[in-house]
Amino acid sequence: MSYPGYPPTGYPPFPGYPPAGQESSFPPPGQYPYPSGFPPVGGGAYPPAPSGYPGAGGYPAPGGYPVPGGYPGASPAGAAPSYPGVPPGQGFGAPPGGAGFSGYPQPPSQSYGGGPAQIPLPGGFPGGQMPSQYPGGQAPYPSQPATVTQGAQGTIQPAANFDAMRDAEILRKAMKGFGTDEQAIVDVVASRSNDQRQKIKAAFKTMYGKDLIKDLKSELSGNMEELILALFMPPTYYDAWSLRNAMKGAGTQERVLIEILCTRTNQEIREIVRCYQSEFGRDLEKDIRSDTSGHFERLLVSMCQGNRDENQNVNHQLAQEDAQRLYQAGEGRLGTDESCFNMILATRSFPQLKATVEAYSRVANRDLLSSVAREFSGNVESGLKTICKILLCFALFCL
Repeated sequence: MSYPGYPPTGYPPFPGYPPAGQESSFPPPGQYPYPSGFPPVGGGAYPPAPSGYPGAGGYPAPGGYPVPGGYPGASPAGAAPSYPGVPPGQGFGAPPGGAGFSGYPQPPSQSYGGGPAQIPLPGGFPGGQMPSQYPGGQAPYPSQPATVTQGAQGTIQPAANFDAMRDAEILRKAMKGFGTDEQAIVDVVASRSNDQRQKIKAAFKTMYGKDLIKDLKSELSGNMEELILALFMPPTYYDAWSLRNAMKGAGTQERVLIEILCTRTNQEIREIVRCYQSEFGRDLEKDIRSDTSGHFERLLVSMCQGNRDENQNVNHQLAQEDAQRLYQAGEGRLGTDESCFNMILATRSFPQLKATVEAYSRVANRDLLSSVAREFSGNVESGLKTICKILLCFALFCL
């Protein structure tokens, strides 16, 4: 079924980021854009041949291969919009009041199917190429530390000419009567920003006196239901909800805890902790302590404090000292001083840690990621390696 102003486009790339370990797998890593300025192949023309010779027709394409038409320029990733808190009674509880909830960023830029997410490489990779000897071997960042960019670039932009009431009407028609037009639901929900989805949800209740989330629950099922409902959750609520689901019942989904707690900023973590308490009436740190143990528990407790240093200036002397401490706590001794790794990786700012990673490669003649793999195992290894990966390139974390 198609609607005016909404040509069927198939299933567009889904935004959002169901944490790894849930029913939905972590999205595939993005591809890198072609180098800017690369000349299109076959696009130029050769001047006429001198008099007496037949005109040159250009070089033929290799047998069996069509002549390529040039490389498209990479579309710049737009900044994610900010999303206001959701008013109460819209199907999901609204995040608690306080600074931060009015400007929560769009979820990380993993996308489902469709087009690849454009993930820019940090400045440390010359020419935009991945280091060929990472991990192990020569250090990937022998030069001055590059700026560490927190977060990721989203693939969903606010829809142009957005009309919340028109979208609410389309969703109502898609669910009215016998059967459900799932394609119409996908076309609307997957091509709107999170802020626009919240406005659609409010417009639906105003127009029809019904709760959109309840209607979607009654019409959808399985993975489709889970995904569509997740897309209507504010990002902070979704993180808190994912953490709760990862720890309730039998067993614990440790990968979900790692993905959220080891990659979020201080402000994001503090908002998640408040939302977790207000929505579920539980203390996040207590739940972590009851569901995890040992050095993994200590790492997650450190992460959920949201107290990482955020100074963007790099102290190179401290980086050298920390690199030496890490070496003496692991490769340079018998056994491992896990507390030293926890202290440095959980407290230093990301630019400072990036400089420490570079210094460590010179001290140990091995990159820190490899040393963590040699010195640790299990969930604490996964947590520490996640911190190391997002320091270098967010795409490495997605692999």
